[in-house]
Formats: sequence, C-alpha cells, structure tokens
Amino acid sequence: MPGEQASPHVLSGRRILLGVSGGIAAYKSILLARMLIQEGAEVQVLMTETATRFVGPATFAAVTSRSVPTDVMDSPEMVVHVHLAHWADVAVVAPVTANTMARLARGLADDLLSSTLLEASCPLVLAPAMHTGMWLHPATQANARILAERGATLVGPSTGPLAAGDQGLGRMAEPEEIFDVVASVLSQGRVLEGRTILVTAGPTHEPIDPVRYLGNRSSGRMGFAVAEEARRRGAKVVLVTGPVALADPAGVEVLRVETADELAAVIFDRFPSVDAVVMAAAVADFRPDKAAPGKLKKESGPPELVLQPTTDILSVLGKRKERQVLIGFAAETSDLEAAARRKLTEKNLDAVVVNEVGRPGTGFGSETNRAAILVAEGEDVPLRTWTKPELAGAILDRVAALLARA
Repeated sequence: MPGEQASPHVLSGRRILLGVSGGIAAYKSILLARMLIQEGAEVQVLMTETATRFVGPATFAAVTSRSVPTDVMDSPEMVVHVHLAHWADVAVVAPVTANTMARLARGLADDLLSSTLLEASCPLVLAPAMHTGMWLHPATQANARILAERGATLVGPSTGPLAAGDQGLGRMAEPEEIFDVVASVLSQGRVLEGRTILVTAGPTHEPIDPVRYLGNRSSGRMGFAVAEEARRRGAKVVLVTGPVALADPAGVEVLRVETADELAAVIFDRFPSVDAVVMAAAVADFRPDKAAPGKLKKESGPPELVLQPTTDILSVLGKRKERQVLIGFAAETSDLEAAARRKLTEKNLDAVVVNEVGRPGTGFGSETNRAAILVAEGEDVPLRTWTKPELAGAILDRVAALLARA
C-alpha cells in the first residue's frame, strides 16, 4: 500500500484512464501505473505524440496489459475517445505539461487524449510538471485556476531537481502522492457503495404486426447516463432497456426488453431486492389489443387499431414500495411543473424529473435536456438546461441523499 490514504478496497476493479503528456517526468508514470494495477485497478494509458518520445507506448502496454491507442481513428468502429471517456471512473494526467493544461483549459480536442478528456464526465486529477518559469507564468496559473474551478484536482508541483540540471518549483509529484490522491478521489465518489440501483431506459415497442409497432422517439441515452454514473458512484446497477442503438455500459447488468409488459415483468421481479429505481424509460401508455399474426397489407386499407392501456409501472411501484427510493420521469410540452407535481403525488414518488420536449435542442435524442427535479420532501432543483451526464449526476445526488436518510 503506497500511502496511508490508499485502500485496495477503493481501487479494486476501478477503471483509471492515465494520460501521459510530453515531459521527462513521463517515466514516473510507469511506476504510477504499476502501483494502481497492483491494488486491483484497471489502467488504460493514453499518450500525447510528444510523450511517446520520452517513453514508448510498448512500455505502458507491457505494464498494463492493454494496448495504447494513439489516434482517434485507431478503432473507428467503436469511437475510441467516447468509449474510453465513458469507461473511466477517474482520469489522471501525469505529467501534465503547460501545453496540455492550456489545451484542456480551452476545451481543445486535437488529439486522442484531449478528445477523450473533453467527452469524459468522471473526476480529473492533474499532476503538473514543467520548469519554474512556465509554472509561475500568469497564463499557466490562470489555466490551473480554470481547471480547478471546473472540478479538477491538482497534485503538486513540488520543488526539486528539474530537467537540464535545474532546481526549483515545477517537479511532478511523486507517484506515491498521486496514487494517494487518486485513491482519495475514488473513495469520495463511492457514495452508493453497497446499494443496488435499477435504472430503466429507452422506448418500448408495442407490436401491430410482425413488421410495425407503436413506439416513441426515446434514444435511451438519459437512462444509460444514469446507469453509468450510478456505477461510478459504487452502486451495483441493473439497467433494463427497451430497443436502443447503444452499447452496454461496462460493469452494468443489462437486461433488454421490447414491450411494456416485458419491462414491467422484469421490474416487478427485481423491485424487492433493489434500493432505488430510476424510471427513465419512455414506456408506451397504450398497446394494440391484438397484434396481427401476419403483415397487414396496404391494399387491405387502413387497419382498425383497438388500443388498451399498458400497466402503469410507476403507480404499481409507488404502492408496493417500502424502503425503496422511487424516481420518475415526465416528458411535457406545457405546464411542466403542474403536470409533474400531479405525477409526484399520485404515484407516490420521491422525486420526478420533468423534461421539456417538443422543441429543438431538448428531450428525446438531443445532446441536452431542459429539465427540473421536483421532490416530495426538500428543495426542488429548478428548470435549466443540462447535458445528460450532468442531469444524471443531479438525479443521483438526490438518490444518495434520500438513501442516506432512510
């Protein structure tokens, strides 16, 4: 155990993205990677082009047993920078040079490392390493403040020997110190350790015939973001998803269903064993009374569809819940708060996330949601525009607070 704060329990099974930028201190990151792996972490290294001139990618690949991609197009079929950004529980850049700090502060995405970090929503730890003048320059200090204000944790630099025989402030923190900070950051984020969270996502498809179905525009991205964030916070996550074109999140139990009845059956079976349900799925309110056994032919004219309501899953859960926290969603085009407040009360929810839909830039399939979180007890979170990972974090903040009170 490299330091007093480090804990095998904290690091075991955690996914750590280790960025290495171009400085002589890059050799120390080999030791850092080995320490993390010895405590049970999975480590994926990304390097800037300049970093590869100090330490070869093959060295890190040998230490981590993972190849080191160097270009955003290395695996175009899985969009490597997006995959790794969502895979990581924490990102560490050691060393982070003045140039890399400036690029991160300005949100540049001109190589694989910066593209991945711009996409990532996990905690970020930075270990600066550069000559004293570069570190103390007002531009670098401003960049450090910007990154810290965005939530990054800076480790060092310290005073000591620098490149070219110089001495001064700018030496990268020792691997043991960086290790302990990473362990501390991960420990702080494990607020859902020991909890089981069930998350639903996506639409349901209610068959009309073997070809057609009734459905909606839900992409499933909101529910997947909640599932990924819950896993990062230490929860055991069960994700029940309707038909979506999204890859299974790493470290999450994924159950795929198609219809509202299938979704209800899985949820009711799992509900007694979970601590919380986040019902982000857009479940069909109605389904055809009967699905035609064969394809309905156009020449037969418009079919007469007789619809019947699907099971109101949230209402059933609201009646059955004992210790569980229950979070619902509402998609509304007008009177958002009034409609959501009725749903909150009538279905015995602990909170409801009300999304504004029906206009560009928010709701189904979009990059952002305009949403509020209304709660049965406590202070509401007012309507604002969120990225889906930001909204997922706010939802799980509420879940964690409710579970802590239970």
